[in-house]
Amino acid sequence: MPGYLEAGAWGVVAGAALLVGALVGLYVKLPKRWISAVMAVGAGVLVSAVAFDLMDEAFQKGGFDAASIGLIVGAVVYFGADLLVSSRGAKHRKRSGEQQDGGANTGMALFLGSLLDGIPESLAIGVSLLSGEGVSWVFVAAVFLSNVPEGLSGAAGMKTSGRSTKYILGLWSGVILTSGLAAALGYLLLDGANPNITAGIQSFAAGAVLAMLASTMMPEAYEEGGAVVGLLTALGFLVAFTLGKLQS
Repeated sequence: MPGYLEAGAWGVVAGAALLVGALVGLYVKLPKRWISAVMAVGAGVLVSAVAFDLMDEAFQKGGFDAASIGLIVGAVVYFGADLLVSSRGAKHRKRSGEQQDGGANTGMALFLGSLLDGIPESLAIGVSLLSGEGVSWVFVAAVFLSNVPEGLSGAAGMKTSGRSTKYILGLWSGVILTSGLAAALGYLLLDGANPNITAGIQSFAAGAVLAMLASTMMPEAYEEGGAVVGLLTALGFLVAFTLGKLQS
C-alpha cells in the first residue's frame, strides 16, 4: 500500500472513534453521570497526549519558539472560533425566544475542538510514517480513546438541542474524512519539511486541545459528575501514560 494511503487509513481509524461515540450518544440512553465519567477519562487521555505526544515532540523538533508559538496560536484560534459559535447560538435563542440551553453550544464546541485538533493530529500521523518506522500506535490509541467521549458528549448535546440525527452524523463523518485526508496530505506534503513547521503543527493541536478541555470538556464533566471526575481524569491520564511507556 502506498505510504499516503496508509497514512490516510490511520487518520480515518483515529477519527472513527468520533462516530462510535456519536452513535452511542444518539442511540444509547446513558445517564448524564456516565457521560460525564467518559468525558473525564477522555480528558485525562488528552492531557497525556498533549504533554507527551504533541508538546514534547514539538519541542524536540523545533525548540521552545516553535512549540510556544504553535501552542498559543492553536489556543487563540479555538478561543475565537468557540466565541463565534457561542455568540451565534445566543443570538438564535434571543430571536426565537427560547430558554437558554447549553447543549447545542457544548456539542458544537466539542465538534469544533475535534476539528481543530484532529487536522494537526492527523498531519502528525502522516509525518510519523515518513521515518519508515511505522505509525505510533500509542498516539493513534490516545487519539482514538479521547475521540470517543468527544463524539458521545457532542452528539448528546446536539440531540438535546433538537439537531437531527442525519445532521449530527454528517458533522462527525465530515471530521473523520477530513482527518484521513489530512493524514495523507501530511505524508505527501511534509516530507523533508522544516522541523519548525512540523513542530508548529503538533503544538497547534496541543493548544486547541487544551483550550477545548479547559473551556468545555472538563467543566461539563464536573457539572454533571461532581468531584469524582477528578479521579477519573487522573485514571485516563495514567492509562495513556502507561501506553506510552510500554511502547518506549
